[in-house]
Amino acid sequence: MHLASGSTKLLRAFRGKSARSFASLANLETMPKASVSKLSNGMRVASEPCAGDTVTVGVWVDTGSRYETEENNGVAHFLEHMFFKGTKNRTQSALEMEIENMGGHLNAYTSREQTVFFARVFKQDMGKALEILADILQNSNFDPDYIDREKSTILREMQEVEGQVEEVVFDRLHETAYRGTSLGRTILGPVENINAMNREMIKDYVDTHYTANRMVVVGAGAIDHDELVKLADKNFGSVAPESKGKSPTFEKAVYTGSEIRMRYDDMPEAHIAYALPIGGWTDPDTFPFLVMQNMIGNWDEHIPGGQFSRIPLIQKSADLRMAKKISAFCTQYSDTGLFGVYAVAEPMALDDLMYNVQGTITDLAYDTDETLLEQAKKSLIIQTLSMMDGSTQICEELGRQMLSYGRRMHPVETVARIQAVDSAAIKAAASKYLYDQCHALAAIGPTHEMKDYVQMRRGTYRLDC
Repeated sequence: MHLASGSTKLLRAFRGKSARSFASLANLETMPKASVSKLSNGMRVASEPCAGDTVTVGVWVDTGSRYETEENNGVAHFLEHMFFKGTKNRTQSALEMEIENMGGHLNAYTSREQTVFFARVFKQDMGKALEILADILQNSNFDPDYIDREKSTILREMQEVEGQVEEVVFDRLHETAYRGTSLGRTILGPVENINAMNREMIKDYVDTHYTANRMVVVGAGAIDHDELVKLADKNFGSVAPESKGKSPTFEKAVYTGSEIRMRYDDMPEAHIAYALPIGGWTDPDTFPFLVMQNMIGNWDEHIPGGQFSRIPLIQKSADLRMAKKISAFCTQYSDTGLFGVYAVAEPMALDDLMYNVQGTITDLAYDTDETLLEQAKKSLIIQTLSMMDGSTQICEELGRQMLSYGRRMHPVETVARIQAVDSAAIKAAASKYLYDQCHALAAIGPTHEMKDYVQMRRGTYRLDC
């Protein structure tokens, strides 16, 4: 069942059996629906109303580090910084003062596949906020002097990231899982690319990727859709429909079962990310894997009561001091994804830890604890509904879904898809993607007690059935 399109049969099922079992969610169908329009240049405009006096408006761009080459890796993130350094109409200080005078909040971030710019303001300032976003995205100066100054800022940011072991582990996980491809590169890029960054590289990237067919204007809060469409047309109607020059770079994802181990015996703990390949956002098994993520769960030693958890991996980690932190993850992109566990543990516990991590994931293809499954589904529903709390969260989810699915998935459908996940769906998805597959692993720290790759590969299947 493709996630890019709805399912009438699924919704009917929810209104029947599933809706009765979740009586407290009966008001889901009364929740506002998103409205989507398209400008004459092909740019989409999406909005969703919610209670309050504030509005979050933004621009979601279908670009990120995955759309870079080895030579310009890091330009998408560098560009995000440069958009706030002044335009033909505003200096950097004038831009900052204008946002402050509105009592607003302007932010941006870059991921591997999406770049986002958004502002949260009072509803009467929506037009001004959208005009500011249009100005920085279309009229930025990209002054060479500012570019040179920003290099040192980004290099300091790289040093800060390198000091966060969890961030480094997941970068290394992508590097080994997607080695030799754009998904394996970091978002910040290498030092040599940052030092070589210039105005021509930045302008070329903007002209190629910041086109109407790759951008979505998104709004949420105390908002009128028709007004947003008019403002979007006024401010973004002149954006080129598509790139007139070269086409955006997009490398196909190629997964490689492999590992990167960075052994540092002077570290007190090892940080490990263990993963297996799954499908992308629109894969039919997306919701079974999101449920599985909640079945494995998240825990660290500062959370009391772990030894009483129904989740076996958490219970053993707490009771036997097998790990200090356990966190299941489900990272997905347009055509691929990684499902696995991130863990932190002392060196002498690593052998037991990885045995249990692999066993937990492999067992999903064999056995399903029905009680744990229902708990995981309820937890996922709560997480889903929490993303409806406030204009900024709604705006972010709406923008992400417009780029990922091409549409907004209403909470009724989302809950229905979660409720439709049963033990058969879990076993089918786990058997297809997790059972007897080559894993990807990244580990940093005192890793000497971990088995080698070939030995660990045997942990992806069982011989006792």
